Amino acid sequence: MYSWDEKDKFALARAEMVSLQLQGRDITDPGVLKVMGEIAREEFIPKTYQSQAYADCPVPIGIGQTISQPYIVALMTQALCIGPEIEVLEIGTGSGYQTAILAKLARKVYTIEKYNQLSESAQAVLARLGISNVEFCIADGSCGWPEEMTFHRIMITAAVPRPPEPLFEQLAEDGLLVAPVGGEYIQQLILYEKKENLLKKQIICDCRFVKLVGRYGFKDSDSE
Repeated sequence: MYSWDEKDKFALARAEMVSLQLQGRDITDPGVLKVMGEIAREEFIPKTYQSQAYADCPVPIGIGQTISQPYIVALMTQALCIGPEIEVLEIGTGSGYQTAILAKLARKVYTIEKYNQLSESAQAVLARLGISNVEFCIADGSCGWPEEMTFHRIMITAAVPRPPEPLFEQLAEDGLLVAPVGGEYIQQLILYEKKENLLKKQIICDCRFVKLVGRYGFKDSDSE
């Protein structure tokens, strides 16, 4: 629970984040700006780091994972052009903050997380915030959704050496996929569009994400 002073402080920081970090750059989608001005990012961050909830940088959430900086969350969401009729597949639930942003814009979000602890924490926060149009799965996200489905929008929130083949297969024709693609330490944020069973790509910017460990992602160094 937060005191009124803390709530006011976070609300002011959130408004400033939208104004300076998002509108002050190239985030123009009114839906994205509205949702990011409404969702309390501090709810998704460990208490140790809550003072950094609206800082223009990633923040640790445990297990070697991070919550992406607000600008990157907005940029990836804007790139997917999500509407209320869209179902989204998210690879990497993490804190659940990006999941919440997607869920406020889409009809439904299917989200996969490798780490039990993170998925359970995210589920608890989204339930507390009354966000119910999300289906959670704990599994290797690089293998795609475990059931046979296709999605018009896919977001990968961790670095991959290339778009995983199972996700390419689950991306619908004319669908969009956004992902950080490259090496373990530096990547390019790329928007892909599936056309006639091929992926057309548009490079958005350079970026740095934690790596997606899995069968079609990076190998787990601990198991080597």
